Amino acid sequence: MIIVFVLVALLVLGAFGALHRYAWRRLVRDTTRGPGLARRVGTAVFIAGPVLMFAGFAAERGGAPFWLQQTLTWPGFMWLALSLYLLLALLAGELVRPLVHRLVARRYAAPARQPEAEPAPVVREPEPEPVPAGAQPTEAAEPVTAQATATPPATTTATTTTATTATATTATTTESAPAEPGQPTPPSATEPPASRTPATSTDPSRRLFVSRVVGGAVAAAAVGTVGYGTYGVVRGPKLKRVTVPLAKLPRAAHGFRIAVVSDIHLSPMLGRGFAQKVVDTINSTQPDLIAVVGDLVDGDVADLGPAAAPLAGLKARHGSFFVTGNHEYISGAEQWVEEVRRLGLTPLENARRELPYLDLAGVNDIAGEDEGQGPDFAKALGDRDTSRAVVLMAHQPVQIHDAVDHGVDLQLSGHTHGGQMWPMTYVAEAANPTLAGLERYGDTQLYVSRGAGAWGPPVRVGAPSDITVVELASKQA
Repeated sequence: MIIVFVLVALLVLGAFGALHRYAWRRLVRDTTRGPGLARRVGTAVFIAGPVLMFAGFAAERGGAPFWLQQTLTWPGFMWLALSLYLLLALLAGELVRPLVHRLVARRYAAPARQPEAEPAPVVREPEPEPVPAGAQPTEAAEPVTAQATATPPATTTATTTTATTATATTATTTESAPAEPGQPTPPSATEPPASRTPATSTDPSRRLFVSRVVGGAVAAAAVGTVGYGTYGVVRGPKLKRVTVPLAKLPRAAHGFRIAVVSDIHLSPMLGRGFAQKVVDTINSTQPDLIAVVGDLVDGDVADLGPAAAPLAGLKARHGSFFVTGNHEYISGAEQWVEEVRRLGLTPLENARRELPYLDLAGVNDIAGEDEGQGPDFAKALGDRDTSRAVVLMAHQPVQIHDAVDHGVDLQLSGHTHGGQMWPMTYVAEAANPTLAGLERYGDTQLYVSRGAGAWGPPVRVGAPSDITVVELASKQA
């Protein structure tokens, strides 16, 4: 078993390293002319990012000093999100790259149109006037040799044509002569522009230009996506409202409101200020009951106790209730159960409370099975009055099948984060019966919240955070 784990870990690390090398080659090596400051800085970023990411996870899970956790997790976890979207953008860039090459090649190949030269006017030399016999040329006249005077006109024309041809031949020979060693050969002045050979597609300057265009677009898309996803988390969850009809709910309870919040994930990255936003959003709805459905924290009470302190301000007519999630068992479930009780919340550890119009039950998370504290549906639901409506708090949606077997009317869950960062939504959807929202399983309805916070990088893409007010409706009303 250990050998298999080691092999899987090595394969994952190998794939992780290969993807980072590919990203470095496209974004750093291909966009720089050669060794220099820009390439050194880019290489340092691609080395420091993964190192900080692993260091951040190790510090958080290993119980390092809280200040060190905060120092390492912000850059390390943000690199995790950034590297994901850099890779996706690069894959899209590979599809666009040939088109950019073609457009650039067409631009280089298209010759600049030159205005057509007007034909040179033909200048005819005037024929010499005949000289009378015995007359003498004036002093201003050019001396004419006896040979030229005696030559017939036809012979003179032929001689001129021959001289012109010889001159052109000499000029062409001169222009075609090889240049000095090491000097580029200039194009022929008589060669038309359209016949000149364009730069090839392997021209280094053109490859560099295309790489910079594609690389810049990739980096801008990835940074913009991560920036917007981070803003969506740190600004606080949005409020949703859902109406759920229950057949057994009495008419007097029509409109009973439950504020459902899950996956707050207080951590070195999301602290007291974030918790206060969650509390303020919940209290603004004036709910009848508050259900905190697991994954409240990622860390010890000693470190995150001050961050969780605003939860003491939660206000609801029938109280606030809490069940454990899988991250509570990573962080120390017993200490957090005691802490939330101290803050005024009521933990439901495989327990049930009879409220005026319905029963509220809660079961531990599946992760508690390793510590002998797993879910116990029989204990929470076994001896209840089945004529009363019952609402179950269970962190993971996969617990719906046990809820159906025990006649639960409505199960409230979280855990999925709605996938948190696309395209991880497809993975989360495959691993859970319901990714987010309200669905029916037989006579039992399941509502899954996307959660208020985020695990790992505080980034959400395609899965906005939420706090949901579930309004119960009586079919007897």
